[in-house]
Amino acid sequence: MSRQKNPRHNDCWLRVSAQNTCIRYGLGFSLTLAIVSLVLFTSLTKADPVLVLSGKLPNDDRLGPLKTLDSYFPFAPAASTDEWAQRAEQVRRQILVSAGLWPMPTKTALNAVVHGLMDRGDYTVEKVFFESLPGFYVTGNLYRPKDEMNQRAAILCPHGHWPQGRFHEKSSDEIQKEFLAGGETFFEGGRSPLQARCVHLARMGCVVFHYDMIGYADSQQIPIELAHSFVRQDPEMNSLENWGLYSPQAEAHAQNILGLQTVNSIRALDFLSELPDVDPNRIGVTGASGGGTQTMLLCALDPRPKASFPAVMVSTAMQGGCTCENACGLRIGTGNVDFAALFAPKPMGLTAADDWTVELASKGLPELQQHYEFLGAPENVMLLSRTDFKHNYNSVSRHAMYEWFNRHLELGISEPIQERDYLRLRSDEMTVYNSEHPQPEGGVDFERKLLKWWHDDAQQQLASLTPRDADSLNQYREVIGGAVEVLIDRQLTPDPDVDYESTHETDRGNYTESIGLLRNRPHHEELPIVRLTPKPWHGRVAIWLTTSGKAGLFTEAGELQPHIKRLLDSHIAVIGVDLLYQGESLTDGLPLEKTRRVEYLSTWKTARTLKVPREAAAYTFGYNHPVFTQRVHDVLSVLSLASYLDPKPTQIDLVGLGGAGHWAVAACTQARGAVDRLAVDTQGFRFANIRSLRDPNFLPGVAKYGDLPGLLALAAPTPLWLAGEGTSLPDVAQATYDASGAMSNVNVWQGDAQAAPRNAVDWLLGQP
Repeated sequence: MSRQKNPRHNDCWLRVSAQNTCIRYGLGFSLTLAIVSLVLFTSLTKADPVLVLSGKLPNDDRLGPLKTLDSYFPFAPAASTDEWAQRAEQVRRQILVSAGLWPMPTKTALNAVVHGLMDRGDYTVEKVFFESLPGFYVTGNLYRPKDEMNQRAAILCPHGHWPQGRFHEKSSDEIQKEFLAGGETFFEGGRSPLQARCVHLARMGCVVFHYDMIGYADSQQIPIELAHSFVRQDPEMNSLENWGLYSPQAEAHAQNILGLQTVNSIRALDFLSELPDVDPNRIGVTGASGGGTQTMLLCALDPRPKASFPAVMVSTAMQGGCTCENACGLRIGTGNVDFAALFAPKPMGLTAADDWTVELASKGLPELQQHYEFLGAPENVMLLSRTDFKHNYNSVSRHAMYEWFNRHLELGISEPIQERDYLRLRSDEMTVYNSEHPQPEGGVDFERKLLKWWHDDAQQQLASLTPRDADSLNQYREVIGGAVEVLIDRQLTPDPDVDYESTHETDRGNYTESIGLLRNRPHHEELPIVRLTPKPWHGRVAIWLTTSGKAGLFTEAGELQPHIKRLLDSHIAVIGVDLLYQGESLTDGLPLEKTRRVEYLSTWKTARTLKVPREAAAYTFGYNHPVFTQRVHDVLSVLSLASYLDPKPTQIDLVGLGGAGHWAVAACTQARGAVDRLAVDTQGFRFANIRSLRDPNFLPGVAKYGDLPGLLALAAPTPLWLAGEGTSLPDVAQATYDASGAMSNVNVWQGDAQAAPRNAVDWLLGQP
């Protein structure tokens, strides 16, 4: 049956189906429930001879509803400067990894073209385009004060999701309503609130660059439908080479529109700060809605802006509904208020309206104020909350922004500041392309070419980190290991946050069998496990992972597998576990084939709830860990439990064979030395070969960082038995084991997969 349904509802689905069947054949509801319970319990007991929950599901939050962009995203101020420094570094790295900017793409020549000067009386407007990446152009207009002056303050203006973007113009009816409501002062000039802010900032003495979001106005190399309205996967763009955006391959390499727009913003800041009449120490950034998202992200990542003003976007509620505002991994455990807080203690002004920011004054702002006060700058955060207006960047909000930049960019303008009317430019006057400056290539071939350059550039940078010695090994771990820390997002859980409740214990003669529940309390996770402890136990533990969970320790007849019995006979304890969606966390007993997906609800765009299925992976995995990651979390929970046994184990071995090797490898990278021996059969698995976003092994970003060989490399210097990779370690893993002086600890085995458990145990038992 479909895994799109909430697993907590699977038993209800079965009950209803069985009820319908029983009604059809004249059976009562009580008999229906009895039949369903019997079927479920019988199927589980057949598959699992050590049943813990008797047909019930574990009490695990991950089996509940998925988190969405409309969930609640609170911000908790740090208790110390050290805590904040660590948190800030983690969130910045999370943004960079999620956006595909870790490492940052190589900065190539901008090749900026500035042309078409238009004299507007007391200011000028010029047309600009430049290359943010080779062949990929940022387009916009440059506003300058008319009088001669050097070293001016400058403002970068991303526009947001207003229709036509930089070319946006309200209808006569719309501006009439704004005029009557007090949102605009001038009927004619107010028809383009985006131009209005650029014009008045220029009149205040600032150089202003107003640039296009991807797909808007002159930025047509990637169409707006793809960048901002992606709905369905295109099989033609889902290929192992020359892939397109949103494909499993693009997501596996952390390539997304949010990353491209963030690169554009950074390069726009490069362009602006390098102008001869700009003071690079007095730069502000402001945008509203989607432009507020760009403002937040740019100011979180780039140290150059001195003041920011993200309007109607910072919120503990809806986090940004467009594909350009989302990326896999971006908001897991964090959110927009966190992103805004990264700018502290520098000056940040905010606005709220009758939209998802409506509660900002009570949810988000108090925590930001506490955060700024803690950092010694309580006056540097401000909110204009005008919830009498709908979503906007109207004249009322703009005036708050003018005064904010006036003070913090030291413009020296007398307050109160008042806008004046202006003659707006038409789109044909603003466009940067003409016969002399033709529009560059775009379309699917360009899209593939752009992603290939991005991929090749990243791989070239990462390949240069291949370790040769101890120093380069540390750098490799800092960059590659730092990225994998973000992707896995879990380490060992401290004692006593992990505990074990035994539900049944059986004396099996030469060993004791204990079944029960492992609980990871901080994360509200619960795992059925079996602990097999030999008599006597000599302090060594083997955690044995299988694709069928703890049942994989036993034969179909319910007897111990021969390799498990050998370990027990050698006085090594064995732990088996049902990882998420294994064994007792499945109601139907069938292996998980498709993961759940968030069905995006565009409630923020419409007066009614409109269900729009959109297949962009970021709507699910931007807010929820992939199943692969969650299973690795479970392995780390078992490692935590094993580490805190009393008496403390003398050695912990981690084994993953028969399709479980990739979980073991990934867990070992985050185990901080808790694994003393690692035995894995990778079966040649590669994340980059996954062709479906709903594959249980899908892990966004990991292919960029060396795929499974990259994870193996991070396992060094852990002693390793390896199968499934041919006759030798993958090159990058060999390099890290060489650099750590641990190649003598590696045993590469090539043989029949059925013989792998016996050979792995031979290796384990041969260790001192």
